[in-house]
Amino acid sequence: MSFEEEYADVLQNIEFAIVTVYRRNNALLDYDVTSAIEALIRIYRGEQSGRPATTPNLDERPQQVFEAARELCEFRLGRGEGDLGGHVGEIKPVSVAEIIDCLKRIEKSVHRWTKQSGRRGYLDFVSQYVV
Repeated sequence: MSFEEEYADVLQNIEFAIVTVYRRNNALLDYDVTSAIEALIRIYRGEQSGRPATTPNLDERPQQVFEAARELCEFRLGRGEGDLGGHVGEIKPVSVAEIIDCLKRIEKSVHRWTKQSGRRGYLDFVSQYVV
């Protein structure tokens, strides 16, 4: 089973958070998503190393993505609140390492689609698949 198949639900949840921000703010760029994802990766790597989390210094647009994606990551870690459409009992928490791997996979996708289709390549691509 591929990584994308094994973690499809986690990846889709995080991408849903990103697309939700994009739909509220159409000025959002792939660069903003990259900044937010990189900040999340730093925070969760720090957590793995036992370092205290520091609040990233992000501009407004990446901050919006950061907050939405972090809320989803925390939920998937079993630490946040929310219900993901009423499926709370069916959601098995993932580890911090798994969240980092998912974030890195999304970061890689952002880079690929930006390179292929421009400043909103990733956002426009992923928006097609998020209802």
